[in-house]
Amino acid sequence: MEKAAIFALAIPFAAVVAGVMLQAQDDAPRSIQEGAPIDETSPQSEAAPLRAWTGRVSVIDGDSIEMRGRNLRLHGVDAPESAQTCEHGGADWRCGQQAALALSDFLGESVVSCDHLDTDFYDRPVVRCFLGQHDINAWLVTEGWAVAFRRYSKDYIDEEEAARIAKRGIWAGNFEYPEDYRRGLRKKTSD
Repeated sequence: MEKAAIFALAIPFAAVVAGVMLQAQDDAPRSIQEGAPIDETSPQSEAAPLRAWTGRVSVIDGDSIEMRGRNLRLHGVDAPESAQTCEHGGADWRCGQQAALALSDFLGESVVSCDHLDTDFYDRPVVRCFLGQHDINAWLVTEGWAVAFRRYSKDYIDEEEAARIAKRGIWAGNFEYPEDYRRGLRKKTSD
């Protein structure tokens, strides 16, 4: 009878331990649990914050990409707008378009992984993305296709300084900071 009593107590105890272990696993980001992207359509993804994105991307502009039908904003960087021009050697050039093309060429058809850091004003996930071990956001700034977006982050200031000194990308000539360019467009629209 003693063994039966111990066994009867052991079963509920094992169920509690298993429940705690499953809960701890459920609390971990799904991409860490399974090594796969989160299924955004599952009910669990609404309850748990989205922590990682993995897949092929389309480039929207120099600091925005699309993955799995969702626009993602790259953290800590600000690239020229698509229609924005810069000046080099006395001539204007489409630096915003060139920034997007450079990013698209860099990424190609590769699989990209992104950490979800925040959500912006437009409800876009703000992400830090990687191509293998390469920080894509840092690459954009290092190559001179974006500036460090100091209002939101201090992460890429050293990369910006290196690009400025080397006169890479937009630093090869004169340009208006993308944030100032957007402000000017808004002012023109409101006038």
